[in-house]
Amino acid sequence: MSELKVSILGCGSATPTKRHQPSSQIVSYGEKLFMVDCGEGAQGQMRRFGFKFSRLNHIFISHLHGDHCFGMLGLLSTMALHDKQNAMVVHMFQEGIDLFKPMVEYFCRDNPYPIIYEPISTKGGLVYEDKTLTIEAFPLYHRIPCVGFLFREKPKLRHMRADMAAFYNIPVRDIPSIKEGNPWVREDGTVIENRWLTTDPSPALSYAYASDTMFNPKVAEAVKDVDLLFHEATYASDNKDLARPRGHSTAEEAARIASMAGVGELVLGHFSKRYQDEELHLKEAREIFPNTILANEGMTIDVQPNPNLNPKPNSNPQG
Repeated sequence: MSELKVSILGCGSATPTKRHQPSSQIVSYGEKLFMVDCGEGAQGQMRRFGFKFSRLNHIFISHLHGDHCFGMLGLLSTMALHDKQNAMVVHMFQEGIDLFKPMVEYFCRDNPYPIIYEPISTKGGLVYEDKTLTIEAFPLYHRIPCVGFLFREKPKLRHMRADMAAFYNIPVRDIPSIKEGNPWVREDGTVIENRWLTTDPSPALSYAYASDTMFNPKVAEAVKDVDLLFHEATYASDNKDLARPRGHSTAEEAARIASMAGVGELVLGHFSKRYQDEELHLKEAREIFPNTILANEGMTIDVQPNPNLNPKPNSNPQG
């Protein structure tokens, strides 16, 4: 199973319906949880789908429309009641920080955990980094300033061949260096090339979130070659005349972005309340980009390597 997963808490647009909640996702990486957008009801969806509040330490807000941020105050308040101890880092535009910070301070006066606000530039850029993962913001093209988020694993270490480690009786202390791609030198000075000792590393995975935005080729450039792309598809072709004036995309346009970018898989979401189902969205997108699925509340997607870029790891160093 993939270590990078995307779980849909809400994939509707501005108005909550019986079928869909406003925008919110949980991106899981190992034991870490990252929330991307926090629409109304996000905390209830976290409970419903079994996510622990204690594991969530970062919230990323794409823009300041209510269906992407109205749930944050309630979530932060509930976490205070649950005696959360670790810091929460909120990543959003400075305008949003100026709006939300006083409200949080008013409604969460006895908050037991620190809240740190990290401003995001409307031009994008690096917003998070640890030893194994980076998260970058990139511009989207909506009615107000808006960004998407790109999650990337850092390059992974090579795989040590157990048979060769045993054959050469390689000390455990030398294995980290070998996994980094270095040759191994025996006590007699003989150099053993790395390609005999290791196999290729697993592909570094990537996920891009693009909601809300009208069609723009610059989005394709920003998400080029990612393994999984979530792209808004507020409308199908029957309402395409509404898309650009409202700063949104159709399913067909989302598929064009995925095709232009050469992504591995496309997930459609941010559906308008006017639809009783999204089969037309799916049909129109798959005509352009076959590897398309529909988002739905409660689904979790294991991010898989882009088949266009990542051949299976080499298990035969003599090949």
